[in-house]
Amino acid sequence: MAPVISTLFISADGVAEIDPDWHFPYFDDNMGRAVTEDYDTADVLLIGRETYDSFAGAWPGREAAGGEDAPFAKQLGDTRKVVVSRQPLEFSWRNSELIAGDLLDAVRSLKADDGVRGILIPGSISVVQQLLAAGLVDELRLLVHPVAARKGRRLFDEGDGAYHLRVVATEAFPTGVLRVIYAPAAAPGAVGYDDVKDQVPAGQ
Repeated sequence: MAPVISTLFISADGVAEIDPDWHFPYFDDNMGRAVTEDYDTADVLLIGRETYDSFAGAWPGREAAGGEDAPFAKQLGDTRKVVVSRQPLEFSWRNSELIAGDLLDAVRSLKADDGVRGILIPGSISVVQQLLAAGLVDELRLLVHPVAARKGRRLFDEGDGAYHLRVVATEAFPTGVLRVIYAPAAAPGAVGYDDVKDQVPAGQ
């Protein structure tokens, strides 16, 4: 099964709707390397309408300009892009297609496709939230910035049950950014205060 990997820039207080004012000051070679590693995991990008519009409005022009970021822009252009949208779209960026039918059914089909190596979701908070709720995200790759954004859309929305995660890998960058890779995990057994009271620090 092809893994579904979500990659997000996120603030220390959980805001995943990035603001350039708190994001770009922390972007360095280490973050660039992490982003490259994330994109190298996949041959399909699964993105929401807003993310697609943002990417399509920037990366084709950067590829054509031939600057330092042109190779990455070409990689994005060459990658298959599956766009989640309730409205019909006319695509101007190559290798772009509208998701077929229901999101969850389409993702299950992509995961089961022997021709798909991996599915990456850059940004696209609403898409990630729906797939998390359905248990279809295999990894959350978060680049946690050392800033409390205090406003903006958060990754984890209100819900009835907790998402339990295990840490796959961590890395601290000199900028203070933490790269944390999580995978879904089973909930731990029920534990109450009586079970842990022997761990409480002894009084002085």
